Amino acid sequence: MVRMKEFPISHDKFFYEVYLYYNPMFLMSMMVWLWGLNMYGFLEARIPYAKVFDLEYDHLTHHDIWKIASCMTVVVLTSMTAYLYFYSQNMILEAALQPILLYVLMSVLLWLPSDVLYMRTRFDFLRTIVRLTFPIQTVSFADSLMADVLTSLAKPISDIERSICRMYHHQATTGACLEADAVCGGHSIYAPCILAFPYFSRFLQCLRQYRDTKDEMFLHNALKYATTSAIIFLPVLKYHVAPELWVSQVKPLWLLCTVLNSCCLFYWDITNDWEFGLLSSPWGARKQYLRPILLYRRHWVYYWAIGSNLVMRCAWTYKLSSHLRHNFKLVFFFSVLEMLRRFQWIFFRVEVAAIKLPSFCHCPTQVKILRFFVKGK
Repeated sequence: MVRMKEFPISHDKFFYEVYLYYNPMFLMSMMVWLWGLNMYGFLEARIPYAKVFDLEYDHLTHHDIWKIASCMTVVVLTSMTAYLYFYSQNMILEAALQPILLYVLMSVLLWLPSDVLYMRTRFDFLRTIVRLTFPIQTVSFADSLMADVLTSLAKPISDIERSICRMYHHQATTGACLEADAVCGGHSIYAPCILAFPYFSRFLQCLRQYRDTKDEMFLHNALKYATTSAIIFLPVLKYHVAPELWVSQVKPLWLLCTVLNSCCLFYWDITNDWEFGLLSSPWGARKQYLRPILLYRRHWVYYWAIGSNLVMRCAWTYKLSSHLRHNFKLVFFFSVLEMLRRFQWIFFRVEVAAIKLPSFCHCPTQVKILRFFVKGK
C-alpha cells in the first residue's frame, strides 16, 4: 500500500501526476478494447464491415484486436504499479523513470520494423496518421472514421503532450503540474493546439471531400468542426485577461458556444451520420423516426443511442476546456463517457455505410453466407 505521509508533494498533486502520465495510455487501451467490441458487434449483426473499410481477406479479427488491447493494458498497469511502489518508498528517481520507460516502450512497439506484433497493421495505422496530418489525397471512409475517433481522444492526446513536456523539463514527481504558470501548465498554448489538432484534421478532410464531390454537405460538416475551436481556445483567455472580464464576458460566451455546438453536433449525429428521420424530413409518405432498413435486431438500442448521445454530447465539452483540467476526476469521467459515446456512434455510422454499399442486399441467405466466410477467415 502507498504511504501517503512519505510523499514530497501533496495528496492531490500526487494523484494528478499519476492521472497525467497514465490516463492517456489507459484510455487509448480502452479505445482498442471498445474497437474489438465494435468488430464483434458487426460480426454478430452480420454487417459486412470488411467491405465498408475495404479490408483484405486476412484482416485482424476482434480476437486479434483484444490481444493488442490486453498487451497495452498489461504494460500500462505494470508501469503504474511500479510508479506507485517506488514513490511509496521515496525512490523518486526510479518513480520518475517509469512513465519515461512506458512512453519509450510504446513508441518502440509501434515503430518496430520487424514482422512481429502485427507489423502490417501497425504500419497501416502509422500511414493513416500521416494521411490525417496531411489530408491531401482522396479521403476514404476508414480515414474519416479514424479522424472522428481521434476527436474523441483529443484530451488524452493533449495529456501526452503535457506528460512529455514535464519529462523533458525534468518536472516529473515535482507536483508542478497544478500550477497554471508552470512551463507545462495551463498558460501553455501547446495544450489547446494539440486539443484542436484532430478537429483541424477533420476540417481539412471535409474540405478535400467537398473538392472531390462538390457536395455542400461537406462544407457544413467542415463548419461544424471549425466552431469547436471556440470551445477549445476561449478558456485559454482565463489566464490572459482580467478576472472581471473573464466572469462577465468571456465565460458566458464560452458557455453559449458549448450549448450551440453540442446541439449542432447532436443534430448532425442523428440526421446525417446515422440518417434517422427523428429530426429531419419523414422517410417516405409515413413518418419514421428511424430508418427503413435497420440491421440490428433489437430496435430499442436505436432509441437508447439517441437519448444517451444527447446527454454525452453535452458532457463532451467539459473535457476540452483547459481552465477545468484541475478537476481531473471529472475530466477522466467525461473522457470515458465520450469514448463510450463514440463506441456506440461507430455501430450506427458503419451500419449506414454498409447499407449504402452497391453490393448491399438485405437478404438473410446472403448475410449468412457472408458471416460464415468472415468467421472462416
